[in-house]
Amino acid sequence: MENFVINSSDEVVMKLLHYFITEKGYNPIILHGAENEIWLENMQDSSYEIVRIVSNYIHNNEQLKFDLFRARQIMKRIKKKTFSWHLNTLSLYINLGDSVEYKKYEHNNYIDCAKITSIDDLKSYDFIQAEFPDITNNMNFKEEGFPLFLKITNDISKKNALVSRQAEDVFTKKTPVITYIILAINVILFFAMYILGNGSTDEATLVWFGASVPSLILAGEYYRLITAAFLHIGFIHLLCNMYCLYVIGPQIESFFGKFKYTIIYLFSILTSSLLSVAIHSSSGNIISAGASGAIFGLLGSLLYFGYHYRVYLGSTLKSQIIPLIILNLILGFTISGIDNAAHIGGLVGGIIISMAVGVKYKSTTFEKVNGTIISAIFLIFLVFMAFHGI
Repeated sequence: MENFVINSSDEVVMKLLHYFITEKGYNPIILHGAENEIWLENMQDSSYEIVRIVSNYIHNNEQLKFDLFRARQIMKRIKKKTFSWHLNTLSLYINLGDSVEYKKYEHNNYIDCAKITSIDDLKSYDFIQAEFPDITNNMNFKEEGFPLFLKITNDISKKNALVSRQAEDVFTKKTPVITYIILAINVILFFAMYILGNGSTDEATLVWFGASVPSLILAGEYYRLITAAFLHIGFIHLLCNMYCLYVIGPQIESFFGKFKYTIIYLFSILTSSLLSVAIHSSSGNIISAGASGAIFGLLGSLLYFGYHYRVYLGSTLKSQIIPLIILNLILGFTISGIDNAAHIGGLVGGIIISMAVGVKYKSTTFEKVNGTIISAIFLIFLVFMAFHGI
């Protein structure tokens, strides 16, 4: 391998890839029709969500303008897929001709451009140093030639393998034990109301089993804030909610794990019940029950999870999850007898408690601390609203 030679351009590309993938957590984006350029994404931890490494030779300004135009078209596709409002992009040109006036385009509508013919060129761009202050220090390799090529490819392969294992760990289906337990409790209590009482539509039976009654909760029967979510009024009510829980629950339990899932479910119940009591406290004896508030909490949790994994689930967020939430909220406002306050309370609760428990491999400690603080503030606010008036 003594004759193995890496030209200077390829060496720069390899070192840049090594830095962004292994040090900064960027992942390659597979794009059809994009030749002689590499697109990397990091939607979480960088001001530059996209880094482009362009090795194609660009010999004049018109070619550079066209390249930027084409890049924006690709960015539009990525924005739609990842549910992003805008993408800050760092475009690194490895092979610009001497006649190209690239400095005119250094900051161009969310795209920052830089001409990089050697690693030392990175030091001349303040916007690169500001975001990646360690970039040049992390490109000092002892190896040269083939050993350098081998080290960089091995390091990148190990990093990609780790990312693949993490994604597989998150998205592999697990047995939804907690969901099955919750389903069983709901079904058992439903039939128990017929065996031990006068049925699920009988007010006295519902109250006896723990349905939500604002006046009783305000009088000290706080357990109803939780128990009401495990009772249903009529078979259709039970069937609809249990079907939704059967579809959504296993996904959240699989994504977050059993312990976090249990926290999300119970917290969503609590926030949905408290907001319902706050809104309906003046009604006094209104009876409500059902798991829909908790299910909305799971939808909120799925929304939060999908945002963190929007490279995988961006299209699902737009085409399924968000429309489902909006449709159900609209139905809640237009159809009488639906406790939309519980739905909204559960939805918000599900989002913020998911922030507190964190998304595996994605959430930072800072995010989880903020989520815990926000969840505590929201809970205290709902308690105050429910027990002291809006």
